[in-house]
Amino acid sequence: MTDVAVIGVQWGDEGKGKIVDWLSARADVVVRFQGGHNAGHTLVIDGKVYKLSLLPSGVVREGRLGVIGSGVVVDPWALLAEIARVEGEGVKVTAESLAIAENATLILPVHSELDAMRETSNSGVKIGTTKRGIGPAYEDRAGRRAIRAVDLLHTESLAAKVENLLVHHNALRRGHGAAEIDADALTEKIVEVAPKIAPFVKPVWKLLDEARRAGKRILFEGAQGVLLDVDHGTYPYVTSSNTVAGQAATGSGLGPRAVGYVLGIVKAYTTRVGEGPFPTELTDAIGEKLGQRGHEFGTVTGRKRRCGWFDAVLVRQSMKIAGVDGVALTKLDVLDGFDELKVCVGYEIDGARYDYLPAGRDAQSAVKPIYEAMEGWKGSTVGARSWADLPAEAVKYVRRVEELIERPVALVSTSPERDDVILMKDPFEN
Repeated sequence: MTDVAVIGVQWGDEGKGKIVDWLSARADVVVRFQGGHNAGHTLVIDGKVYKLSLLPSGVVREGRLGVIGSGVVVDPWALLAEIARVEGEGVKVTAESLAIAENATLILPVHSELDAMRETSNSGVKIGTTKRGIGPAYEDRAGRRAIRAVDLLHTESLAAKVENLLVHHNALRRGHGAAEIDADALTEKIVEVAPKIAPFVKPVWKLLDEARRAGKRILFEGAQGVLLDVDHGTYPYVTSSNTVAGQAATGSGLGPRAVGYVLGIVKAYTTRVGEGPFPTELTDAIGEKLGQRGHEFGTVTGRKRRCGWFDAVLVRQSMKIAGVDGVALTKLDVLDGFDELKVCVGYEIDGARYDYLPAGRDAQSAVKPIYEAMEGWKGSTVGARSWADLPAEAVKYVRRVEELIERPVALVSTSPERDDVILMKDPFEN
């Protein structure tokens, strides 16, 4: 028995929600360890759709502890709205079923306002953020001026901390030509929300250590994907946190040995939301077909995703950077009915061939994909739960993907339904 980290290895939206939910049936604790409410996980359970953002996917299962780790930036108002929404759908969230790390950074209205000002400004690089304040909150954490969850337990000292925060933010707002934030008004807003969040605020590192010592299974739930990692992704078109498996230890408060198996979630084709390089992007009818069949719209934002062929070069690179042990291949059914499929097996940049994506923006913008064509299949893979249920060409596609990314496929997802999975290896049974 081992603890498992689940991460996306493309640009996010790989179908992590379903896989995490499927694995949570074998787990006792589910931990979010980075990101914020820009993440979106869609779960389909007995035909009912749940859309989660800040809440760990395990929250829909009774008897599981959901943990929001210190690596997550938490918008208290967004969290309360999400809790109210899922409770309206029949999911009860209590202080016994949800814990928020006391050292987690809070997202405040000043952060989302700054995010929006930057994205709508006529100067600077447009990243294509969700404008939810995630980046500015991480900046304040690094700048050691953030308001943290534990501060909600000691509101008598909030005013001085807010004043310190606004020394920085009001200077930025003056630069953008925006009105300054009133410290008293912001403090009052935080004090008002504090008692609603305070019951969930706990020493998460201690809870997780106790759970591990008791032999409970812990599932670490990543958000976004490796290609959006602030260090290893397609910078600067990345998120503001580390999305690799190593962050599971840092963002939860457990040591690196706590993660025994890393499961990388890989979509059978490629999608991306927002700006930035995308070597295999298809802007033709095939790209439209992939988007329509895959329902490629963001869970949180509703933004249309860019679509393209599977990029084995990038996925292989992500696997090595993130330390992935095995792969969950999702949305194989979206490829049903294509006469021909293509897989990117290399890049050409200025006449030279590359087997990886260089870090420089100039090189990334000049990338031309080198494709390998494969025969498609006419049969359906929808709902398949064994290799025997798949068309022979679909099996060949999966096996070729394994070869190219240099990692074994542990399971294949063939529909949004929780149990439509072909399992080769249970990640918990290492």
